Amino acid sequence: MQPVVEGSPRPTARTIGVVYLLYFLTSVFGALLMKGVVVPTDAVATAQNLLAHESLYRSGWEVGLVANALYIAVTALFYGLLAPVNRSLAMMMAFFSLLGCTVQIFGGLLQLAPLTILGDTQLAGAFTVAQLRTAALLSFKLYPLVFYISLVLFALFDSLLGYLIYKSTFLPRFIGVWFMIAGVVGLTFLWPPLALPLRFVIIPVGGLAEIVLMLWLIVKGVEVSRWREKAGAPL
Repeated sequence: MQPVVEGSPRPTARTIGVVYLLYFLTSVFGALLMKGVVVPTDAVATAQNLLAHESLYRSGWEVGLVANALYIAVTALFYGLLAPVNRSLAMMMAFFSLLGCTVQIFGGLLQLAPLTILGDTQLAGAFTVAQLRTAALLSFKLYPLVFYISLVLFALFDSLLGYLIYKSTFLPRFIGVWFMIAGVVGLTFLWPPLALPLRFVIIPVGGLAEIVLMLWLIVKGVEVSRWREKAGAPL
């Protein structure tokens, strides 16, 4: 059979690390732009913040959209790097990540809906101010429920990514194990009442695994000879 790919994977590995870093920087920046606008227990304060900082809030949402696009790019690059290990599992891994990003993108409409609810003059004529503010806050309360779905999908992505890294031999096995653990604990979001009290443990486990992998790819890359061996072997 023809080799899966030709040439050295080192630039690809470094590219993944750099795009990964751009994703982290972009997502953090977007979150900072939106920070403090939503007050989960106060519909009045949330509405006032949104109307007072609409441009800043929209910018944060748009930056978050860019972050999702970058993660899709990271996913595609991971597929190219890990397909030589097991093409079918790599495809499943990419599918779960793409699905998770898609859920987050469409779920983000719940973050934009309050701007329409509070700023639409026709709605203002049909509903009271209190009703519109309550509807806006309800949209924000529904968003986490959608976000939890994406976390379950990313937990499946982490599990498969970890397994492929573990079996690859051209990346450290401890990172693969770390990702598989992150995937298992991330599945607790199937039942949010269990996951929410543990989120201060669950989220750092997955986040640190990604940061370690990102730094490894940027600084160390992959074992080129072993990757070539995998890439040249029939799948």
